[in-house]
Amino acid sequence: MVVRSISTFSVLALVCVGSTAIAETPEEWINLLSRVHGGFGSFLPVGIRIGEDAMQRLGAKPRELDVTFYQGAGTPCPCAADGVMLAVYASPGQGTLHISAEKSPAGTFAVVVIRPRKGGDGVKYTVPMSLMPKLGEINKTISEPLGRYNAVMTLSDLFSVETVN
Repeated sequence: MVVRSISTFSVLALVCVGSTAIAETPEEWINLLSRVHGGFGSFLPVGIRIGEDAMQRLGAKPRELDVTFYQGAGTPCPCAADGVMLAVYASPGQGTLHISAEKSPAGTFAVVVIRPRKGGDGVKYTVPMSLMPKLGEINKTISEPLGRYNAVMTLSDLFSVETVN
């Protein structure tokens, strides 16, 4: 456990050093998240899409956002949180990534609330539980990480988004 924490910290430190280190290509995302998360399944790109969308909507740069992740009761793990975390450069060590003990509402895979660290309106992403069978099928039928990444990145209706105060 300690070794994994140190490894994860090292990767995060490398990623957060400067804006030139941000993963931008599918291959870079796959390599980075495989190291941090320990593998690359279909839940990770869900988080990447949410994080990238939030940065664009909020006009934010890396390290300017605060993330609270609510896992659905029927979701096996909060893996998507790792994708969001790296996409926006949030960190539990910096107090900008929070995994809530409270579950997201019934019928949801996850709810992610992302706000500017300096205040102002944020955005709330709701991922429907109806996505779960699709993600499971992607993991079951596509063994290559790039195929999984591409399959999730092209899913329609991956999330709904609303402004929060």
